[in-house]
Amino acid sequence: MKVSGQRYNTKTISVGLGSIGILVLLGTAVCAAGGQEKPTATTTTQAPAEPTARGEGADGPALQRRNPRYQLCKGDTFDLAFPFTPEFNQTVVVHPDGYITLTGLGDLYVAGKTVPELRELLKTAYGKILHDPVINIVLKDFEKPYFIAGGEIGHPGKYELRDDITVTQAIAIAGGFNESSKHSQVLLFRRVSHDWVEVKILNVKKMFQARNLTEDLHLQPGDMFFVPQNSISKIRKWIPYTSVSTGINPPAL
Repeated sequence: MKVSGQRYNTKTISVGLGSIGILVLLGTAVCAAGGQEKPTATTTTQAPAEPTARGEGADGPALQRRNPRYQLCKGDTFDLAFPFTPEFNQTVVVHPDGYITLTGLGDLYVAGKTVPELRELLKTAYGKILHDPVINIVLKDFEKPYFIAGGEIGHPGKYELRDDITVTQAIAIAGGFNESSKHSQVLLFRRVSHDWVEVKILNVKKMFQARNLTEDLHLQPGDMFFVPQNSISKIRKWIPYTSVSTGINPPAL
């Protein structure tokens, strides 16, 4: 990747001040090179200037946790097992509004909770009718990891993310590029918080031409990539014949 900088013309320096001028220019060039930052190939959000109560600032998201836990979604199903009070054993489904209905307690909002958070929430709730309850939670039916492929590819859609795959592998799974694809500007969208999405640009054409996939990114659950349309294919396939004839044979003045 080339880093643009200022150009200096040493021929315009007078002979009497040549030595001093060259030393000054060399010093300036070194400082300029050291002060410039190498641009990245991806578009990232800026760090938050003033964190809010949610840990996010006005200019970007908060730092992500490493190895985040799964969060319950609407439609998930899990079993609750009470080893010492089995009469409270039950299978629970998260309703479309994010609530669950518990035996002996009623409704409780759990959407977005992790399993450890849900366990503590249930212990507090059942602690009102049971003494120091012991609760085991087993997820039964939940949202499987997935990625979404869109744009100018063979088969756009939602795919299960069953293994560690890269963007180019995911493109192949989704049917590969078509004749209208812009290989040099594949967009990868990755949600980093509830309100922020990181956008990365991949030049797949350059990677293939160089036979080097070191810049090929690995997908994460929930990622979406989009292959835009190239400029040539944006020309309309069908146009009125009068438009063509007018351009070739303009009317006489």
